[in-house]
Amino acid sequence: MALAFPHTLPVVDSPALEAACGGLAWVGLVPLFVVFSRRPARSGFLAGLAFFAPMLYWLNLVMTTFGHLPWLLALGCYLLLVAYLALFWAGACWCSWHIHQRLGLSLYLVLPVVWVSFAWLRSHLFTGFPWAILSYSQAALPSLIQSVDLAGIWLPLFLLVLVNSVLAGLWQRCRGTGSCPTATLMLVLVLWLSNWGYGLWAQQQDWSAGGDALRVALVQGNIDQQVKWQASHLEETLLRYEQLSSVAHQPQLLVWPESATPFFYQDGGRRTRRVRFVAQDGQAQLLFGSPAWQRQGDRYRYLNSAYLLSAKGEDLGRSDKIHLVPFGEYVPLSGLLSFVDKLAEGIGDFVPGKLALLPAGGVPSGVLICYEAIFSELAREQVRHGAALLFNLTNDAWFGNSSAPWQHLDMARFRSIEQRRWLARCANTGFSALISPTGEVTTRSALFEATVIEGEIVPAHIQTLYARLGDKPVWGLVVVTLLWLWQSRRKPLSA
Repeated sequence: MALAFPHTLPVVDSPALEAACGGLAWVGLVPLFVVFSRRPARSGFLAGLAFFAPMLYWLNLVMTTFGHLPWLLALGCYLLLVAYLALFWAGACWCSWHIHQRLGLSLYLVLPVVWVSFAWLRSHLFTGFPWAILSYSQAALPSLIQSVDLAGIWLPLFLLVLVNSVLAGLWQRCRGTGSCPTATLMLVLVLWLSNWGYGLWAQQQDWSAGGDALRVALVQGNIDQQVKWQASHLEETLLRYEQLSSVAHQPQLLVWPESATPFFYQDGGRRTRRVRFVAQDGQAQLLFGSPAWQRQGDRYRYLNSAYLLSAKGEDLGRSDKIHLVPFGEYVPLSGLLSFVDKLAEGIGDFVPGKLALLPAGGVPSGVLICYEAIFSELAREQVRHGAALLFNLTNDAWFGNSSAPWQHLDMARFRSIEQRRWLARCANTGFSALISPTGEVTTRSALFEATVIEGEIVPAHIQTLYARLGDKPVWGLVVVTLLWLWQSRRKPLSA
């Protein structure tokens, strides 16, 4: 199942190979579902360990290189996180088998409902960590994921678990140890073909019909994270963004990545004037990331923000990051964990800001800063407030040359499909890219490359079913799971 995701080492940039690997997700859970009846919690936990360990190996690189943790302590933190995430697989397996045994319900019904419920819980509990939700394995198979505009990533996830459970039943039926009704096989086949057919139809639609194209230039500075916040390299950083911006071919909007200016733009002064001159010189709006501050009494609150300047260098607005990275931008329970330092250098702990749309290209636009792109509800909230375009300012230098930048890019692609919006993704390094409303990456940069990515994006105003309903269908599955568990408390085991 882990191999179904873009995975190193080494990273092989081959669409055909990625698509073939994505197909593994449709059978990756079959071995677990064949054997988990013996010890469901233990089987789910061990399978979860086997999945999350290779999926998140890059965390060790982040913690040792940028968190400066001793490798032994970093390994311990990594294993704790992997074990925590594996508990959700263990819980899904135990609850599914318990409900099946106590209520006599078909596993083909119970497993997808319970698995999606636990995946949703993982995405929200303790600020949430939806990285590596199984739906993301299908990024290289676009015709199978277009239905996320109907019910988010949960619809492909439901179908993935359903198919795996039916294939497990078919395997047991062939071995004479179980049954899998032909009617169930036919129903699942119809559902899979319907999902695929919808995907083919959706890919042929023009989701931005009637909008005026906006020419953008994404400036990827490729600033080494080790020196990014050092005062001695500040001038070099600013000069690189100035030079790269000057070679863009008459864009209407220049975009710089998260924290492109490693100083407080709002403080004014010579460096602030240089940033404004970039917009004036290029006669283009400039969207860029910069830290910001707010004063409360005698204390300062720090924010991770994005600013928009007009072609005359005037301030048009600021949008703040509202979903911060635990231990990356702030330390949870810092009073108890005073020995832990956050990974982001340069200033103190960040605090959440306020959601605000920016008039990029003259249309309301939503900005997702770095990690926010993995949360479906944040992009949905932007669109619900009227965003016609989405931007993702990020800094994937943290991940190094690992599988994480590929996975991060793929998750951003799902935000485009869910909302049927163009998404312009600008990275310090990682993958700067233009992503269409069908999730197609029309152009992108390479890793560790200082470059400019140019192209056109088109505003859209359509409201998808997922934009209107959000996760309400999943709440229904969570309620059903809880009701099943309540009913199964005193029920005798099914024969």
